[in-house]
Amino acid sequence: MRMWLKAEREMKKLTHQSIADLIDVERQYYGMIEKGNRTPSPKVAKKIAKVLGVDWTLFLRCEATKRFLLERIIIFKIFTKHVYKSVPI
Repeated sequence: MRMWLKAEREMKKLTHQSIADLIDVERQYYGMIEKGNRTPSPKVAKKIAKVLGVDWTLFLRCEATKRFLLERIIIFKIFTKHVYKSVPI
């Protein structure tokens, strides 16, 4: 979930539908973006950012952070699996 996006929308007292109408996308698509299930194209991210008055690169930064954290989790799981496998009981 992109909590920052939801917070910005709610502060502006906008609904999913009102933002979707303003940026010319389906309401369901905007909802998926806000939930973090879809990543908007730069064009759509810029439209959302303009409506909400935020920097559109927030979408990119959040995706990069999410990717970094997922990589760290995978590395941790591989490492712990290897360590526990090699410890005699």
